[in-house]
Amino acid sequence: EVQLVESGGGLVQPGGSLRLSCAASGFLFSMYGMAWVRQAPGKGLEWVATISNGGDDTYYADSVKGRFTISRDNPKNTLYLQLDSLRTEDTAIYYCTKPVRIESSGAAVVGSRGQGTQVTVSS
Repeated sequence: EVQLVESGGGLVQPGGSLRLSCAASGFLFSMYGMAWVRQAPGKGLEWVATISNGGDDTYYADSVKGRFTISRDNPKNTLYLQLDSLRTEDTAIYYCTKPVRIESSGAAVVGSRGQGTQVTVSS
């Protein structure tokens, strides 16, 4: 059974940084591309970033490009998302996902996901 457990969220001021983690189990992590998505209050799921199984290829939504960095540690079965230069509009619950598929653009179609971790950006 796929299990994904996110952590690292919190309250941060605009311009601040956070590092999210996602501990994966129940599948061969190193064989799969992984992704982060988020859901802002009152809105649907938004794809944020995708990373290939080996970590060589990364893709980002335009809204986070240049500010967020996705990475992974395959021996530790862990996915990361570094969030820098945070804005109030980045406030959301962040989920890691083992995608159903990854589009040619790099965008991920959400599959199994964890319970999420709340990121709140506010002064």
